[in-house]
Amino acid sequence: MTAPASARAAKSAGGTDAEMWRAAGILLCAAVLAGLDATIVNVGIDAVAQDLSAPLSTVQWVLTGYLLAVSVVVPVSGWAAERFGAKRMWLCSVAVFVGGSALCGLAWSAPALIAFRVVQGIGGGMMQPIGQAMVAQAAGPSRMGRVMAVTSVPVMFAPVLGPVLGGLVVQGLDWRWMFLVNLPIGAAVLLVAVRWLPSIGSRVPQNRLDLRGLVLISPGLAALVYGFTVAGDAGGFTAPGTLLPLLLGVALLVAYVVHALRSAGVPLIDLRFFARRGFAAATGNSFLLGASLYSSMLLISLYYQQVQQVNALEAGLLLAPQALGTAITTYLAGRLTDRLGPRPLLLTGISASLVGTLAFTQLAAGPPGWLLTASLVLRGIGMGLTMAPGMAAVYSSVARHEAPRAASAVNVLNRVGGSLGTALLVVVLQNGDPDPAVAFGDTFWWAFGLSALSLVPAFLFPSRKGE
Repeated sequence: MTAPASARAAKSAGGTDAEMWRAAGILLCAAVLAGLDATIVNVGIDAVAQDLSAPLSTVQWVLTGYLLAVSVVVPVSGWAAERFGAKRMWLCSVAVFVGGSALCGLAWSAPALIAFRVVQGIGGGMMQPIGQAMVAQAAGPSRMGRVMAVTSVPVMFAPVLGPVLGGLVVQGLDWRWMFLVNLPIGAAVLLVAVRWLPSIGSRVPQNRLDLRGLVLISPGLAALVYGFTVAGDAGGFTAPGTLLPLLLGVALLVAYVVHALRSAGVPLIDLRFFARRGFAAATGNSFLLGASLYSSMLLISLYYQQVQQVNALEAGLLLAPQALGTAITTYLAGRLTDRLGPRPLLLTGISASLVGTLAFTQLAAGPPGWLLTASLVLRGIGMGLTMAPGMAAVYSSVARHEAPRAASAVNVLNRVGGSLGTALLVVVLQNGDPDPAVAFGDTFWWAFGLSALSLVPAFLFPSRKGE
């Protein structure tokens, strides 16, 4: 391809390389904020409860309220980006997130803080899928792997950096700074975005909101995520406080599936995407990786804190080797995805993660610290090899104008997978052997199984790019 032809191809895909990377960098900054905020708050819950004189059972809703708000708004993000314009909605989402952060930092009571976290979750929930879709539209098929490698960074590093930053804030400052730290960074992102972020994708002003679908899918997802979230504290999936919301969530989502398949218009989550083998394999892989990734990282952190008796800050530092492994391979995986396609990288990455998990299944035998550290590096390498190819495959399987709704679908499944995987492992752990080391080792076998399941959709990807 000649240089002018290459430039025209890049422009049709969303701009030149410089414009694409500038847009990706701006969008990534907001994604980092949301990713860190989701984990940094976990560390400060005890401090919040003490300062606001509220029971821990009430303050836990600071976490749950945020998750439920995200679950409610993710399905509508694709429609909103099409109806009002992706850039406009993304800017509004960042503004809501930053405003919610300011309100959280000023909260005078636990109920006020919970309400403000819901506001923050609305902004964060819209920001992630819209930004992801904008990056995919700017990249185009030929650059998808490289760009998705960069945008996978928040997913990989937030669980590691969040507890470290949270521990530093709580120990050195005040819990309110867990939220107030978002203000200067968020304001700077907004100013830069208004000036430099291009308008990506086209508006479809005539698109009508699928109200019936919204009434079914958003409460259904919220009920499902809530049921998974409380399953550990309730003692299992069959406790009334868990079973009722799970059944309600499943019923509403089944009703949504019937509605979406019969609808003459465009549903919020377009189930026709799943008729495409590439999209179905990619989103199935995202669901299972979400289940294994989030749950196992929580499990490792809990092991270090409950068995090794380290604090949250030290646990975050002990997870740093995993982030190092991810950093080694993420960018390389992005470039190789553009050349080879996703299947060989996904299979290699999942296999590496499985091998890296084996040492944690033997915790009852007291494996040496160096072996656990090396295993974390290997797990990180595997994670770096899987996230970018998987996300690139999602957006490569849809047309450019379909990216916003595809982003809604994949984020919904990834979030439900993460909630399900976390709930499953917490329930297994709490009902495990009285010896904590044995219980953690046994539970890691479940984490191993979840990772192994992701090999199934990975085999459905094409073996080479272009197949």
